[in-house]
Formats: sequence, structure tokens, C-alpha cells
Amino acid sequence: MFPYHDENETQRTPVVTIAIIAICIVVWIAVQGAGGEAAVAASVCNLGLIPGELTRTVPPGAGFPMGENLVCVTDPGRQISHVVTSMFLHGSWMHLLGNMWFLWLFGNNIEDSMTRPRFAAFYLLSGLAAALLQVAADPESAVPMVGASGAISGVMGAYLVLFPRVRVYTFIFLGFFSRGVALPAWAMLLYWAFLQLAGGVSQIGGSEGGVAFWAHIGGFIAGVALVKIFVRRDHVLEHRSHQWRPNNAPW
Repeated sequence: MFPYHDENETQRTPVVTIAIIAICIVVWIAVQGAGGEAAVAASVCNLGLIPGELTRTVPPGAGFPMGENLVCVTDPGRQISHVVTSMFLHGSWMHLLGNMWFLWLFGNNIEDSMTRPRFAAFYLLSGLAAALLQVAADPESAVPMVGASGAISGVMGAYLVLFPRVRVYTFIFLGFFSRGVALPAWAMLLYWAFLQLAGGVSQIGGSEGGVAFWAHIGGFIAGVALVKIFVRRDHVLEHRSHQWRPNNAPW
């Protein structure tokens, strides 16, 4: 299931959303070498969040293989700053492009419902909550964690609360066939959340790298819980007056 459009008009330019996307792209090119194996491995190791470092359950000097002749070695100290730096790093072109698309699709509307400083704070707090749940799920892991998806999951949780009935146009892939369908946001987002929960449960007891499902769940829960604190009611009412027509919607 891949969303490509929603019936939700923005009323203001999403400056913060655009800025986050721009920062992630610049970091990918300038810091991560636009996908070069050595540059990506070095940036992920040196700036990514390693749960075992943060919790001090993995001793300094422990190694995690990241490719042929590439090993990430843990450093002394908790590396607390990596909770933030990890949000702007990615592991591949597809990782970057997928995250940035979801941020643009849902983030512009959530920013529209808040002031720009509020949205920036909301985004970072969602990313923090995502990182902490992933760490709590596997506190002894030496696997570096990177990506904006935890914070973006918070944006998606906020969207569920504020705009559950907005129609989201989505490609559904069934083997070699695909078709576009219009779904209410609540259906698409709850289905996505269920997949993250199922993925997280399936990883319990494992030690290999992969998708940080618990970070997605943590961010999503944070978004649902925090959105009413950051939202501006007048912005939401203005937004809803320009969006879909409930009487004509099939849901």
C-alpha cells in the first residue's frame, strides 16, 4: 500500500517540512556521499543511534559488521547527541525517498494545523519518543539506528487524530497487479500501524539489523498523544473548511 495523494489542501507554505526534507537531502549528499558504501557506513556508525551505547550495556570497542571489511566499533560514552543526528541520516536512496515522500504527504497538513515552531518541536519530540521505545525494546543492541521514519510516524499519528476521514489515494500492490483506491485516512494509517506492531513482535529476541518497527510504533503513539498539545484549533477549523466534502465522500 503506497499513498500518493490526499484530499487535504494546505493553507500556508509548509516551511518547516520543506526545511527538514532539504536538510535530509543535503546530509545524504554531503555527509553520506549520496549512497557511497564507505561514506554511508561511516556516517551511520559515527552519527547513528546505537542503543547499547546509550544504555551503556555494550562495552566500548564492540564491533558490528556493516559490509565487506567494514565494522562499526562502539565508542565510550552515551553519545546522547546521536538521538537527534540519527533522525537526519538514511541507509539508502529508497530509505531517503520513501521517508521524504511520507513526510511531504502528511507533514504539510500537520504543520498547517500548528505554528511552525510548534511543528518543529512536535517533530523532534516524536523522533525522540520513537528512538527511546526502540532502545527500550532492545537496550543491548549494537546495531546503529538511523532514519526520519520515527519522527514521521509521529506526524502520521497526528494525522489520524486530526483528519481521520480525509480520503487518501493509494496504490495497492497485489503480486504483479496494482490499482489505485481512495481510502479514509484512518483505514490506511491503522493498517500501517498494525503492520509495524506485527513487525515489531516478529523481531522480539532477534539481534540482526533491519526495520526499526518499535521506533515507528513509538513515534506513532507520541504523535497521537501530543498532537492536541501543539495544535491550534483555529488553524484546524480553517483547514477543515477547505478540505474534503463529507457529504460526497463514500466513507
